[in-house]
Amino acid sequence: MLSDRRQLVLRALIEEYVSNALPVGSRTLSEHYDLGCSSATIRNELSRLEEEGFLRQPHTSAGRIPTDLGYRVFVDDLLSHWDGALHADVETLVELRKAASELDDLFERTSLALTRLTDCLALVLPPRMLASHVKVVNLVPMTEHRLVMVVVTTEGTVLDRTVEVPQAVSADDVMCVQEKVNNFVSLRHLDSIDDKGRLDAEIESDPLFRQLVRELSLCLSDQRRNRPYQLGMTNLMSQPEFSASASLLPILSRLEDDTMLLKVFDDAVGQEGPVVRIGHENGSQDLNGVSVVASHFGEGDQMGVVAILGPTRMNYSQVLSAVQAAKKALGDV
Repeated sequence: MLSDRRQLVLRALIEEYVSNALPVGSRTLSEHYDLGCSSATIRNELSRLEEEGFLRQPHTSAGRIPTDLGYRVFVDDLLSHWDGALHADVETLVELRKAASELDDLFERTSLALTRLTDCLALVLPPRMLASHVKVVNLVPMTEHRLVMVVVTTEGTVLDRTVEVPQAVSADDVMCVQEKVNNFVSLRHLDSIDDKGRLDAEIESDPLFRQLVRELSLCLSDQRRNRPYQLGMTNLMSQPEFSASASLLPILSRLEDDTMLLKVFDDAVGQEGPVVRIGHENGSQDLNGVSVVASHFGEGDQMGVVAILGPTRMNYSQVLSAVQAAKKALGDV
């Protein structure tokens, strides 16, 4: 347990390091922060913080920077006093729901706003599509042998798929089979469609109908495998920690790994408040230089996750506020 003064010195050093990305010395702290003690006392406190593993010196003659443990103490203290209030510059996030034309648009707008506000990578993992219902299936004839299937779920997600049919079909044929498909899938859970396109044992002998059910299954399967809404990789590249492209490659690799995303999801849905994973807490050496701040939105089967990934030297207060605002904007989608 850190003393109040040592906690204050640690907080000041982290705030300074977050702002400037340079090792911090006692003189900088004494000149820029009112810590209520002399520069010599600050030096002593910095030495003690380093001995206890909260700070480290990248070079012998340099100032100090926080370790993962130092950030953890800082974030835990921040969360213990955090009331969930939103910063003024993130208030616009809560208006996104009104401006978005559909669910996909809302997720994309949210990701874009988050990356602009935090200068980090934003991830929005939508609610599990397996919990959705098909609202309507529209078939649009393009030629006698080509249709476009447009699927709308009750949650507002729009999916489409081009279907090539072996036998020529007329406009009347299309209208007829569209009605049959809609009657068949009305109010069915998408997870009742298996990978072979069977919605149970009700598939009739009409070959066009069977083909469209299979195509619907494939369309939904593709959507289930969709990547999350992810924006802001260029923001990471602009951070001093990742200015060399080689330092970003392991992170990119991990972002392509569904295991990492599922871990973020599990962490976030398992807690009521925001989850913060710092450096080595992410469980991968490739992610030792990044922090992840995540929170769930929605409830039950309609639960999704919003997350920010950035350097451990991120503005945690700002990021927590942005994630909270995004959670409020997404609400019960």
